[in-house]
Amino acid sequence: MQGRTHTCGELRLTDAGKDVTLCGFLENFREVGATLGFVVLRDFYGTTQIVIETEDMMAQVKAINKESTISVTGTVRERSSKNDKIATGEIEVLPKEGGITVLGACRHNELPFEVNRSKEADENTRLKHRYLDLRNPAMRDNIVLRSRVIAALRASMIEHDFLEITTPILTVSSPEGARDYLVPARKHPGKFYALPQAPQQFKQLLMTSGIDRYFQIAPCFRDEDARGDRSPGEFYQLDMEMSFASQEDVFAIIEDVLPPVFAQYGLYDRASSAPFVRIPYREAMETFGTDKPDLRIDLRVQDVTDLFAGCGFGPFAEGRVKAVKVTNCNESRKTIDKLFAEVEVVAGAKPYWFKMDETGAVAGGIAKFVNGEAEGASDIKDKVASALSLQPGDFVALAGGDEAQALKTAGVLVKTLGAAIEGHMDKEQYAFCWIVDFPMYEIGEESGEMEFCHNPFSMPSGGLDTLLKAERGEIDPLDIMADQYDLVCNGVELSSGAVRNHDPEIMVKAFEMVRLTEDDVKAKFPAMYEAFTYGASPHAGIAPGIDRMIMLLAGEESIREIIPFPMNKNAQDILMGAPGEVTDAQLKELNIAVTATPEA
Repeated sequence: MQGRTHTCGELRLTDAGKDVTLCGFLENFREVGATLGFVVLRDFYGTTQIVIETEDMMAQVKAINKESTISVTGTVRERSSKNDKIATGEIEVLPKEGGITVLGACRHNELPFEVNRSKEADENTRLKHRYLDLRNPAMRDNIVLRSRVIAALRASMIEHDFLEITTPILTVSSPEGARDYLVPARKHPGKFYALPQAPQQFKQLLMTSGIDRYFQIAPCFRDEDARGDRSPGEFYQLDMEMSFASQEDVFAIIEDVLPPVFAQYGLYDRASSAPFVRIPYREAMETFGTDKPDLRIDLRVQDVTDLFAGCGFGPFAEGRVKAVKVTNCNESRKTIDKLFAEVEVVAGAKPYWFKMDETGAVAGGIAKFVNGEAEGASDIKDKVASALSLQPGDFVALAGGDEAQALKTAGVLVKTLGAAIEGHMDKEQYAFCWIVDFPMYEIGEESGEMEFCHNPFSMPSGGLDTLLKAERGEIDPLDIMADQYDLVCNGVELSSGAVRNHDPEIMVKAFEMVRLTEDDVKAKFPAMYEAFTYGASPHAGIAPGIDRMIMLLAGEESIREIIPFPMNKNAQDILMGAPGEVTDAQLKELNIAVTATPEA
């Protein structure tokens, strides 16, 4: 009989003398003598020590493999050797005769990894045996955290009068920036459903339907490559939309909902309070080298192109030069070289440096070009020292190339040096900011033509009037801003949002700027276009990523650590064997022919 009376994290010294039944996994067995041994029994809630004091029971326990599930019925007693590292460390349970029962035997003498150290194992091995990995208390805590945070977010949204509504999973493919996952339609040969990249169109249609405030913990599906902060396949977001709302209304909700959750459940008890810092997109790029700045770091980017124009250093002869000054840098040359090697890998370009030593002289790195000691170089030391306000001990990192590359390298320098060099990062906090005033359009790297910079559903700042001015040549289309915003925390983009383009006339004109006609808009977004012609309320929204939030709260570097059953970096579920092959009969039923040879 199972009959559990207590959990393995529940018993205390006040329970001494009670008869109890515990159930859990046999974590460890330590044999002290012929008739003395100790079992660590672990369940979801904690661990309890079971003491073995008979020869028969020793033989029984020795025959049970680790991680088998067992039931133990016995008496609670005070431990002679207490363990203050665990909640149950003052007691142990002495089993009664016949009080140990195997409920589920582990039939493997060797485990793929030690459960309590599973995070040290190879990731694919962990994912293949995820059910064992999740027995690790550290992994269990992440899943518990995920559940509690989602519950807190849901409660807060309901408190703010948002209505939870689920939107379809099977929908139509639409151009939203990433690859769709397609699902063949059996009843409609040659046609496909698509899994939604986001509930974008549905939530805007809800606003058009008269719903005032909507939210859901929304599953999203995108066929894109994995990163540390992005899981391939599927992810979840706190999706929300508000009717008759401005950017300010969205900001007010997010600034009220998120900080308490981060302060309560995060590693750090400090989180930005309202109002969050607001940084225009172009200012963010120029000052931080990224549109995802980590405000915990005090380093900034400065343009020093004019200063270094005549220094004679080849990599700075053309393009732009950006500088990142680090005060009170006492790192060794070996440490600097290691950090710069990391920067080069991430940024794809080589950074450079020099330092002002204790005497005020410029030394190290490319110092000879700053001092005018290299052939063809001019002495720019005093100009550089003045422009950057250099003091003895200051270190200057430099990035060169075209504007985009120089900023990218400088941004990586800020992040890398700020985190590594003491005194430049206030780590124990959650620092939020809004990135605002995004360009509506940009020149595509591949096409060389004008494209939407971000979300095509965003309202251009100034509305139709701005678009007409661009059409007449009165303003440069690339200077048009969008009523769009990103939410960033500790250098991680949590979400993009926008005031939506709810007017069909403005929508058509916005798409005409990227060479799409009204017929194209009707064809690509038929439901939204048609709905807007019936009179749509102005609306705005945002969708912070749940997985990224939990990753920040848990202090994990990889998003896969906080997802119960994630895919690996190659978008494979190696636990279940997905993606997998299907039978010829299934393909025939769906009118599909496979032309590519499946991988072995």
